[in-house]
Amino acid sequence: MFFGSGPLLRRLILVSSISFVAAGLPLPGQAQSTGYRLAIAEAVSGDRELAEFYRGRAYVGLWSGSDEMAIARRNALLLALDAAPRHGLPSVLFDANTVEADIRSARTDFDKGRLDVRLTRLFLTYAHAVQSGLVEPRDVDDNIKRSISRESDLSLIAGLLGPDPVSFIRGLAPDTPEYVRLLREKAQLEEVLASGGWGLSVQGTETLRPGDEGPRVIALRDRLIAMGFMDHSISRRYDAALQAAVVSFQESHGLLADGIAGESTISEVNVDVEERLKSVLVALEGERWMNRDRGDRHIWVNLTDFTAAIVDHGEVTFQTRSVIGARSDDRQSPEFSDRMEHMVINPSWYVPRSIVVNEYLPQLQADPAAASYINLTDNDGNVVSRAGIDFTQFTDATFPFGMKQPPSNSNALGLVKFMFPNRYNIYLHDTPAKSLFGREVRAYSHGCIRLNEPFEFAYALLARQTSNPVEYFHSILETGNETQVNLEQHVPVHLVYRTAFTHTTGELQFRRDIYGRDAKIWSALSALGVEIGAVNG
Repeated sequence: MFFGSGPLLRRLILVSSISFVAAGLPLPGQAQSTGYRLAIAEAVSGDRELAEFYRGRAYVGLWSGSDEMAIARRNALLLALDAAPRHGLPSVLFDANTVEADIRSARTDFDKGRLDVRLTRLFLTYAHAVQSGLVEPRDVDDNIKRSISRESDLSLIAGLLGPDPVSFIRGLAPDTPEYVRLLREKAQLEEVLASGGWGLSVQGTETLRPGDEGPRVIALRDRLIAMGFMDHSISRRYDAALQAAVVSFQESHGLLADGIAGESTISEVNVDVEERLKSVLVALEGERWMNRDRGDRHIWVNLTDFTAAIVDHGEVTFQTRSVIGARSDDRQSPEFSDRMEHMVINPSWYVPRSIVVNEYLPQLQADPAAASYINLTDNDGNVVSRAGIDFTQFTDATFPFGMKQPPSNSNALGLVKFMFPNRYNIYLHDTPAKSLFGREVRAYSHGCIRLNEPFEFAYALLARQTSNPVEYFHSILETGNETQVNLEQHVPVHLVYRTAFTHTTGELQFRRDIYGRDAKIWSALSALGVEIGAVNG
C-alpha cells in the first residue's frame, strides 16, 4: 500500500538485473577486496550501532550482489523512496532517482563499499521518519511535551534482513485508520489543487444571512459547492439549500452551527487548499509521533476541538465539550500522554504557586480580606490566620504561604477532578464556570482541562468497576468529604493538538490553529523539504 508502480517497477527490473552486478559489487560469500572492506569500516567509524552491525557481518554489504534477497532489499528501498511524498515526506531527502544514479555510478571497490553504508543510512533515515516522525516535537514548541519512542537502528536493520523486506518497510508507517484516512484526504486535496482549487474567495467580512442576494452570496455558494458541502445550484439567493450547506461547513470546522455566514465562517470558507494541505501534513506527522499502542480504552483530548472523549476499541463511547488553557504562553495546555489513576470527588483546590504569587498575592497586598474563600496554609498544609499579616512585605520569591480552597460548589475545580499525575500539574476537572462551554473558542483555563459533563465522564469510567456508577458516585458526593476513588484499570490519556482530523464517519474536519503550533510544525517540516504538491487526477 502507498508504494509506487508503473515506470518505477520497470526501472526496478533493470536495477535488479544490472546495477550491482554490472558495477562489480561482490556477491555474498565472495571474497571482498581490502578497499571495499576499508571503505565500509571507514564509513561506519564513529557510528557505534552501524559499526557493530557491519563488523558482525565481516563487512559484507547489506545491499550488494545479485542474490534474491539483496535484490529484494534494493527494490523495497526504491519503492519506499518513490512513495515517500505520499506520506508527506520530503522527496529531496528520499529521491529514488538519485539512489539509482548513485548505484549506477559506483565503479571502484572503495566507492561500492561507501555506497552500501550510504544506502543503509538512507534506509534508516526513511524508516525513522515514516515510523515516528521527521522532527522532534520538543524542538518545535516548549508546550509539546510528547516523547517519541524511536526503534533502534539495529532493530530496523534486523527487520529489513527478514524474508519480506517490502512488507517490512511498508509496515513501518502507522497502521491506524486515522493515518490511512488522512493519506486519502491528502491525495484528494492534491487533486483539488491540481485542478485549480475551490475558486474565488468571498470578498468582505460582512455577515451574510438567509434571504440575502448578490455576488458575495454567489461566491459563497460556488465555494461551498466546490468543497463538496452543497449540490450544484444556480440560485442567487441565500436560500434553504445554502443555509444547510453553511451549517454543514460550520460543523466540520468547529464553528457555531447557526447557518449564518458571519466573519469567522467566511474567514474559514476562504482558507485555500494549500493551507488545508499543510494542516493534513502536520496531522500526518502527529500520527507518526503517536505510532504506538494507545490503549484499547483511552481518553483523547483534542485541544483544538475543545473536546474530551473516551475511546473504546477505536469507537468514541463518550464525548464532552472542554475548556483548555488560554492562549498566552504561560497558560497553554501542553501535549503529552500519561495514565489516569484516580478521581477525587469533592476536591480541594491546591492553588499552583504561579497563581498564588501572580494573581492572589497582589490582591492580598491591596486587601488582606481578598479571596476570603481561599485559605492560607503553611508548609505542612495547616490553615494560617490572615490576621496580623502584612502582605506588602512579601515578594513573589519570599511569600511563605500556600493557598487552598476547600471543597464546595464554588470550588474552582468543581465537584470532581480526574488525575493522571504528571510533572506539568495538568488534570481534567469540573468547573463552576459553566457559561464558557457555550462559546465557540474555549481557551480560558490556566492549562488544565475543564469538562462540561464531568459527572457523566465519571460514570463512564466507573462503569467498569461498579454495577451502579451513578449511585456510587453520588453516595460519595453527598458526604461533602474529599474522597479519592482509584480506577481499578488505569486509563491512558492523550492530550493532542490536531487542526486536521477525520470524524468517525471518515469526514475530514478542520480546526483553527489557536496556539500557533501547527505553523511552527509546518515551518520545521518545510525546512526539511516537505512540500505542498499537486497531482494529476
